[in-house]
Amino acid sequence: MNLPFTEPSTDRAALDGALDRALDRTNSDVVLIVDDVPDNLSVLHDALDESGYTVLIATSGQAALDRAVQALPDVILLDAMMPGMDGFEVARRLKATPQTAHIPIIFMTGLTETEYLVAALESGGVDYVTKPIKPKEVMARMGVHLAGARERRQTRNALDAFGYATITVRASDGCLLWQTPLARDLLEAYCGTHAPRTPPEVAAWLLDSVRLVEQRSANAAEPPKLSIERGPKRLTFRLHQQIGDSDAGGDWLIVMREVSDTAVIEAMSLAFKLTAREAEVLYWVVKGKTNKDIGDILGSSPMTVKKHLERVFVKLGVETRTAAAGMAMGRIRQLQPQFEG
Repeated sequence: MNLPFTEPSTDRAALDGALDRALDRTNSDVVLIVDDVPDNLSVLHDALDESGYTVLIATSGQAALDRAVQALPDVILLDAMMPGMDGFEVARRLKATPQTAHIPIIFMTGLTETEYLVAALESGGVDYVTKPIKPKEVMARMGVHLAGARERRQTRNALDAFGYATITVRASDGCLLWQTPLARDLLEAYCGTHAPRTPPEVAAWLLDSVRLVEQRSANAAEPPKLSIERGPKRLTFRLHQQIGDSDAGGDWLIVMREVSDTAVIEAMSLAFKLTAREAEVLYWVVKGKTNKDIGDILGSSPMTVKKHLERVFVKLGVETRTAAAGMAMGRIRQLQPQFEG
């Protein structure tokens, strides 16, 4: 399918809707070709179109950025030398934008000096082809990178379908390259951060986890999860798989899931005939918190927590925190085997 480039419409919603309807990603990969002289690439354009790709064209650096964000192509063929914003700058901006950072970029260049080829790769390109362009060579190189992109997309879609949020983070600098909408909302709620900034605790955990992966044997257990608590809710992070090059730690797909223990608190309230606040206090005792900690969490004084805890002891028929926590944990394990105390 050939979709020639048009300048972005002022009606963004209408344009996005029309583009979504036009891009049939189930049957065709979307390729964005960026060149200020598209006639030079007519052979490549026609070859891709005839091979079943959906072909988009941009004729300037800014148009390429707009079209990439708008269409999210599966691969970008990018001319290195263009007037105004050259291909190297386009690639850097694409990689700095969370929506487009995951898209593989293949440079097209007539410059064969080592410094230009290195610049292409350092600015974010995964590969390059030299001019004059040979369509069969381009499609062969595209095939390698598209296969990896399809696998990553299928993995993310499968995880999303089961209620998991996913992000992709570059280990070398902690840049958040990609995120699902649910992941964006959870990171904002728990950490107050936005892409491309990864929460500091997540970036530090990722570096430690990558070191463990590099050091462990093939049969070793996976790195420990990270958990960020917000009251009875917590957000867990699990290292899923490496999806980029191994240089400098690579890019990693991280699976996130929100877990709520609200049901556990309600179950303790019913099981031991506790008030809602008494059940909350007992919950945090099970979690090993001090009266001061619990007061800070619940917005009350340690003395008030102590009074609630004394009533809990009476209702449970125990005299110590350890006994209360043990009895509560036993009941919780019966009701919620997956509970993490």
